[in-house]
Amino acid sequence: MQHIAQTTRQWFEANLKGDKQIWWIVLILTVFSLLSVYSAAGASAFKAGPEAMLFKHVFTLGLAICCMFFAHKLDYSYYASLSRIALLLSIPLLLWAKLFGQEINEAQRWVSIGPIQFQPSDLAKLALIANLATMLAKRQRISYKENLVQGLAFMIFWCMLICGLIAMSNVSNGLLLLITCFIVMYIGRVPIKYLSILIFGGLFVIFVFVRVSDLRYRTAQNRIERFTNSYRTGEVGYQIEQGYIAMANGGLFGKGPGNSHQRNFLPYCYADFIYPIIIEEWGTFGGVLIICLFLWLLYRGLKILDKSERALGGLLAAGLCTSLVLQALVNIAVTVELFPTTGLTLPLLSMGGTSLLFTGISIGIVLSVSRGGVDESKI
Repeated sequence: MQHIAQTTRQWFEANLKGDKQIWWIVLILTVFSLLSVYSAAGASAFKAGPEAMLFKHVFTLGLAICCMFFAHKLDYSYYASLSRIALLLSIPLLLWAKLFGQEINEAQRWVSIGPIQFQPSDLAKLALIANLATMLAKRQRISYKENLVQGLAFMIFWCMLICGLIAMSNVSNGLLLLITCFIVMYIGRVPIKYLSILIFGGLFVIFVFVRVSDLRYRTAQNRIERFTNSYRTGEVGYQIEQGYIAMANGGLFGKGPGNSHQRNFLPYCYADFIYPIIIEEWGTFGGVLIICLFLWLLYRGLKILDKSERALGGLLAAGLCTSLVLQALVNIAVTVELFPTTGLTLPLLSMGGTSLLFTGISIGIVLSVSRGGVDESKI
């Protein structure tokens, strides 16, 4: 038995490289995900049984962990060349999803290839952040005034285009990506006046693209109206109300894993609204722990940026961690009605498909950066 434990420890030490604290964050979030999804899916899967949905989630989560493992083994400089190809590929995929994509949960965001369904926005977000980090890393010693077209104009163009295309299917996703691009470019020492062009130009492009997509425009308008009306009248929507009840039931230490009552009434409690179920079963303590874990992930990403001797690695780690943590915080804020309903999942916790896989790849890239020892002169 001792020999097996020693062999296992040696395997982990030899194969799991990079920031150890990020590995622990992923492990804890994965345990929360398995327990919470199994509980939350119980009411939605009474015909097939919650075990069927749990098996599906375990399979997808396992694939995400495998993607993370293989992504962290690859030198992160290779993602620089892959990002441009992925970015170019994401444009027709985003347009296809909007025009001919499959509609699920009242949103047309999915592309179907045989039995496989995925959201091109997940690929586009990862590709844009990686490509933006690559462009900034290449141009750290170039004067923006003398090389405007080769420098900032090209970056801003890609940011506005991809954010606009994503917003046609998911406005909140497009806005969050725009904020992430702003942060990455700020860290990359882009002058403030060009950052202003990015923000105001990006907001304008997003508005135009969403306005052209009339259905998405009306959906966003209705959600904002419901959000503002709830503050004016004091009446909240059914989903928010059930989430409030779940969180109130949780108290300080919760009702225990699998003992959620509101899972029988809260729509999409295994996806967008899994956070109230976590609080009901694990209490305020569990809810605060989840927030702390995501903030700790952001801290580790910024720590990697601080320690990185190369621009590409630091910008990649900061950008990807910022994107994941912003999504998590917005998802949590929606459940307590600090923001209008967005449809964003809670990374690594919500039941999902390709969103989980791309989350795993993103964290794998961050771990690859934390390994260090990469020659960025190839990019």
